[in-house]
Amino acid sequence: MKKSVKESIMTNSQDYRQFIEDLKTRVLSARTSAARAVNRDLILLYWDIGCGIVEKQKRLGWGDAVVESVASDLQRAVPGMTGFSPRNVWYMRRLYETYSEPTFLSQSGRETDQRGAHAILPQPVAELDAGSKRRQLAAKKETVEASNQFLPQLVAEIPWGHHRLILDKLAEPVARIFYLRATAQFGWSRNVLLHQIKAQAYERAVKEKKINNFPLALPEHLAEQAEEMMKSSYSLDFLGIRQAVKERELEDRLISRLQAFLLELGYGFCFVGRQHRLTLGKKEYFVDLLFYHRFLKALVAFELKVGPFEPEHAGKMDFYLNLLNDQERGEGDQPSIGIILCAEKDDIEVEYALRTKANPIGVAAYQLQSKLPATLKGKLPTAKQLSDVVRAVLPEKAER
Repeated sequence: MKKSVKESIMTNSQDYRQFIEDLKTRVLSARTSAARAVNRDLILLYWDIGCGIVEKQKRLGWGDAVVESVASDLQRAVPGMTGFSPRNVWYMRRLYETYSEPTFLSQSGRETDQRGAHAILPQPVAELDAGSKRRQLAAKKETVEASNQFLPQLVAEIPWGHHRLILDKLAEPVARIFYLRATAQFGWSRNVLLHQIKAQAYERAVKEKKINNFPLALPEHLAEQAEEMMKSSYSLDFLGIRQAVKERELEDRLISRLQAFLLELGYGFCFVGRQHRLTLGKKEYFVDLLFYHRFLKALVAFELKVGPFEPEHAGKMDFYLNLLNDQERGEGDQPSIGIILCAEKDDIEVEYALRTKANPIGVAAYQLQSKLPATLKGKLPTAKQLSDVVRAVLPEKAER
């Protein structure tokens, strides 16, 4: 049936097209919400099955053979529903057992954000102020109850395949919590999660020391967010570089693999441009890579160095940030942030170089190979071993 002229005008109008776009957004949002609800119900079902098996084994002394029996009987009881293979039921039991054991709850309670500022779970009783035994027992009960409420909620946000991956690849409770939270917050696919685990995102985001002057140059709340945004080191092994390169070639490689680089940087980065031009009088200056961070609401400038960090790098970045703040910073934006990516750095030298800088600057090393070649494995000292040797030698020199 042909449309009338009036109908054709209506369906081609800007208002109608916008109306369809709005409906499309609502439909997609509803579909996503429905999918999340289905996943949440499925994971909580698996949690309950695992809980039931564990509790029955503890209370009635059932052996491990019950897992195989449960799988077989569930397959017969609900033949149209998948997911009840013996292996999968073992994972259900493992899921509940892993996230409900006291060791996990106590260790995950001490997991902090990147600055170590607060815990995602209440602190264990041992870390509370000294008080009466009754108060300690009450606090312990509150901690366990809060943990028991928190964990199933977080676990339910993650797809089943992600859970199996985390259970298989990670043993440390705090690391598991880190990847659970990141997956829930950033919506990582299973492949992205695997990449982040292999790239040791947890170790580089939480455990390793980050060198910057954010606490001096930014308000406390913003400094914490900037600290979370930055990593102590960046893995660029996806570039496939196995020999010395110039800075421009390193930049070219990063741009050609921009999606992988954005993944390594973390959630929230939006690419603005390379060799971003700044002017002052008759002179021109160029920032290697410029990004905008959606959540910090700030420009983030990256300078690439193929050699070790030098103090003058901090001065140059400080100068660039002054220009960015004066010329590029938008209304409502936070102060621009600089990250210097270099092949290696001396932490003490970096701290001295940043001490007098007014703008927020961080310095991080990058790695072109995530693993040593097999021929060198075990033959070179680790970074910690080298650091320990240096710290042991320095006092001896001072005494002479």
